[in-house]
Amino acid sequence: MSRRITGLETEYGCLVDGRLQLHEVLPRIRDWLFENHRYGLIDQHDRDWDEPAGNGGFLFNGGRVYIDMQHMEYCTPECASVADVVRYDRAGDVLLLEAVKALGLEGKVHFIRNNIDHYTGATFGCHENYSMDRHAPLHEKNVLSLLAFLTLRVLFTGAGRVGSIRPMQLRGEPAPTEAAVPFQISQRADYIQNDFFEWVQHNRAIINTRDEPLADPRFYRRLHLIHGDTNVQPASLFLKVGTTRLVLDLLDADEMPMLALGDAVTAFRQISRTLNPPWSVSLCDGKMADALELLDLFRQKAKQLFAGRDTETDVLLDLWDKVHRALATDRTKLVGIVDWVSKEYLLRAFCEREGIEWGNPWLESQDLEYHQVDPERSLGLALADDSGLWSPQRLVEARVEPPTDSRAHARSRLMREIMGKEPFYVLDWEGVEVPNQKRTRLLDPFEP
Repeated sequence: MSRRITGLETEYGCLVDGRLQLHEVLPRIRDWLFENHRYGLIDQHDRDWDEPAGNGGFLFNGGRVYIDMQHMEYCTPECASVADVVRYDRAGDVLLLEAVKALGLEGKVHFIRNNIDHYTGATFGCHENYSMDRHAPLHEKNVLSLLAFLTLRVLFTGAGRVGSIRPMQLRGEPAPTEAAVPFQISQRADYIQNDFFEWVQHNRAIINTRDEPLADPRFYRRLHLIHGDTNVQPASLFLKVGTTRLVLDLLDADEMPMLALGDAVTAFRQISRTLNPPWSVSLCDGKMADALELLDLFRQKAKQLFAGRDTETDVLLDLWDKVHRALATDRTKLVGIVDWVSKEYLLRAFCEREGIEWGNPWLESQDLEYHQVDPERSLGLALADDSGLWSPQRLVEARVEPPTDSRAHARSRLMREIMGKEPFYVLDWEGVEVPNQKRTRLLDPFEP
């Protein structure tokens, strides 16, 4: 298996009854999770200017929950397998649902796994984190090839959205030429402004360049991605994380396809607004190419080098091949597997049944219902293909038990050791500290 630690950070949308206030609801949900050490330990120290003590905390499952800019955010523990990423990501949904029901807020508070507010136009993210070797060959050819993959993968990772926004216009620039569209592949494409940039809230980029490994910096980097959508279909999440890990394995082996796009941001937006093949993109030499054919260069190379190394890799390669062929020929075969395909299928059926046209505001409501975390209500989960390794198993255990093959296991054990015994402690991804008594550094993300 690929030796790589992966984790997700999910910012949830939240719908509340008109008689409730969001700024009161979210702290109640958070506090219930940490009350009497129910699922973790609350922060006792200020982590940053916008993360004061008590704003969030670490969970016994190795993850983290906190409030970030009026969004509930859940971070998975450090995961060594793609299947664990899917499992622990879904465990966050289960924890929030449990809190809502325990507080008597069922039917009044709904958490949504999406990335846009249709009313205000605001966006919130799903951030992906991949450990990388400090000495990985990040020369120009590999970096531009990685940028191309991360741009083109939207064809099978996009969550789909109703509507669009006009892209940001800087002073002195001509008015954007992109027309409004009723539906597009990606929720985040309209908000991405750059190919490489350091910060995440302004000038959002496809590749975030800040060097913050959250591990021993002599040996590790962390690739932090913010341009991807929050997935509902387990298979889509499995494919998004799994194929990205495979491509990073190609990079480690210095076997990336020689490929560079002319303008990654423009390609990202154009693909998002094109629902049917061919998806044409411009290369750096000015020639046009088919995005699916370019993506298949990565799949073929990964199959050549990694097929047969472990079960998870083979399942990934088979699923990638199935999705590639269906996108090119008959994407209805991907309902329940790829989010944007599943959502478009549902919305088209809804329009036909209700006799309405694209652009009807009712569709924005149905868009949100697709992303409900409650499986009893979620339109997306109702369609989910639950076969294969991408089906999240043992969710009850994942609320409280960390992965056994990463440092999340060590941090969880240390947290239980100090629970109720220490008046003050400091918890972080790479360490646990009891001042003047004990300090344990967790610099190796693979050490359980």
